[in-house]
Amino acid sequence: MHKHHSALGLAKAQSTVVSDSVAGAIDIAKRNPVQPVTLIRPHAAARAARFFVEKFPGRSMYAVKANPSPDLLEVLWESGITHYDVASIAEVRLVARTLPDATLCFMHPVKAEEAIREAYATHGVRVFSLDSIEELDKILRATNDAADLTLCVRLRVSSEHSKLSLASKFGVAPHEAKDLLFRARQAADALGICFHVGSQAMTPQAYAEAMERVRQAIVEAAVTVDVVDVGGGFPSAYPGMEPPALENYFETIHRAFESLPISYSAELWAEPGRALCAEYSSVVVRVEKRRGNELFINDGAYGALFDAAHIGWRFPVALLREPESTVRDHPFSFYGPTCDDLDHMAGPFLLPADVQAGDYIEIGMLGAYGSAMRTAFNGFGSDETVIVEDEPMVSLYVEAPARVASNVVTL
Repeated sequence: MHKHHSALGLAKAQSTVVSDSVAGAIDIAKRNPVQPVTLIRPHAAARAARFFVEKFPGRSMYAVKANPSPDLLEVLWESGITHYDVASIAEVRLVARTLPDATLCFMHPVKAEEAIREAYATHGVRVFSLDSIEELDKILRATNDAADLTLCVRLRVSSEHSKLSLASKFGVAPHEAKDLLFRARQAADALGICFHVGSQAMTPQAYAEAMERVRQAIVEAAVTVDVVDVGGGFPSAYPGMEPPALENYFETIHRAFESLPISYSAELWAEPGRALCAEYSSVVVRVEKRRGNELFINDGAYGALFDAAHIGWRFPVALLREPESTVRDHPFSFYGPTCDDLDHMAGPFLLPADVQAGDYIEIGMLGAYGSAMRTAFNGFGSDETVIVEDEPMVSLYVEAPARVASNVVTL
């Protein structure tokens, strides 16, 4: 989904967890931490996983790139997620090490031949995606023409209904799909078709249109398809981005799947990433300086707020102050701690107008891509993480999230 500005995501996946027992974000602020503090909510990730396991009309596999924390992987596994979408050999190794019984699906359409070979021979990976004849040949060479492969041909579909496009880099073009599907069918034990409508799809129509493209491809190639994988794109809720209920997406996908000309035993898959982990974590930051409507905080574009800086994503925010401010909200932008002008989050982020240096702010919904994108650029960063039991600022899985602090669970 993202272009990484660092390779530290996997290396920093396992954070330090404090053992102090505190009540929640406001108690973290009372300790006056110098560095940002990450709050994680295993119960929120578990709830999201159970929602998909119980309600999605097929198999849900977690897209590891969204947040590769081993702690999170274990929460999802314990909540019923048994399949994992891995996009690199490092992710393959991570999940194999953390969850030895998990099923790994190598869903990056362009892989190093050495990575394919290790994934197949060492880690038992049998599911691979591809979008070209060259990649098909590479997979067959690396696996010595294995007869037990599930090959998923990725179609190029529109991202017009999504906040972040994934329509230009991967996916076989319509005029090339017929030949690739035919050749993959000859080589595969099971043939799949997959696609990705883009990240944060704001309407179920995105999947309806993509499934029509799947129908056309199957008819034109005249092949038997065993798997239809609708990819990711399932949304979470952010300020200014309140999507329909996820059940609406599931119903649309199920209707389209049932109407496809496929085998009666064909399987329906999905690859939720953001939707499973966005509510998992938030970060507590300190205001180091106020300059008009600009707040200088101690996390930013090279930390957990990559999306806020580089694609203008807005996240929910709350001023952590007792007693609570009674001043009405005002729009602010943020500057992060580095010396880089690009370390700027335009927002707007709505906070009480009297916010000042020394105040602490909780920034929510950072479980997806926040931790994964962190670096230590310019010497800034933090590895303090606290497990809390309060509700996330926003949730698609509870009707009205209550922001009442509870006791912290410590490792």
